[in-house]
Amino acid sequence: MTTATHPLRPGQAPYGFADLPELLSRMTGAEKHGPAATSTLDALWVLYDRVLRVTPATVEDRARDRFLLSKGHGPMAYYAVLAAKGFLPPELLASFGGYDSPLGHHPDRLLVPGAEIGSGSLGHGLPLAVGTALGLRAQGLHDPAVWVLIGDAEFDEGSNHEAVAFAGAYGLDRLQVVVIDNSSATHGWRGGIAARFETEGWSTATVDGRDHEALHRAFTTPHPGRPHAVVARVEPKNS
Repeated sequence: MTTATHPLRPGQAPYGFADLPELLSRMTGAEKHGPAATSTLDALWVLYDRVLRVTPATVEDRARDRFLLSKGHGPMAYYAVLAAKGFLPPELLASFGGYDSPLGHHPDRLLVPGAEIGSGSLGHGLPLAVGTALGLRAQGLHDPAVWVLIGDAEFDEGSNHEAVAFAGAYGLDRLQVVVIDNSSATHGWRGGIAARFETEGWSTATVDGRDHEALHRAFTTPHPGRPHAVVARVEPKNS
């Protein structure tokens, strides 16, 4: 186990959810993808504040939970939450998108403390999460949870459907998916997004993506023997 590159400075007070708008405001530029970021803010906060077992001091601990941001084309909320939790210094946020900044328009796992994957291309994160969960099982590491956050538009990519089918068939019960539904997909499924997972044997929950208590209940719902998907509905992207 190693110490993160940018731990909280001694005496630095932790940030709360109410501080996130101010942290987000430090990131400026023409390629902010604002709706992609703000749609994920509540789910990311609940995960890092109350669910994920990973800290700046345990980012390389084999027993840590893994969080994979598949919805990587709007990473500002992710960076703000990581800063609030001490994974990176808040002062770094103002450099977002700069030539020499580690905080790119897509997160880079080699530059951002706590980031498990480089992401941004639709349809990559869920297959990588499936592989991560399968790899941990093969190594006998049955305790770490694997979380992946995807956008509803990513289901326009066939790779996600293959990953859903595989995970259900193999009973990857340490795999949890959060789908941010902001009505971005070009097509849907009869019965809603959750029905696509249920067909493949997943446990599911559909909740208000702004309700922190509902998100927490859905994130912590037992699902023995099955992977779990939480569909977090938020306001439409173009509303």
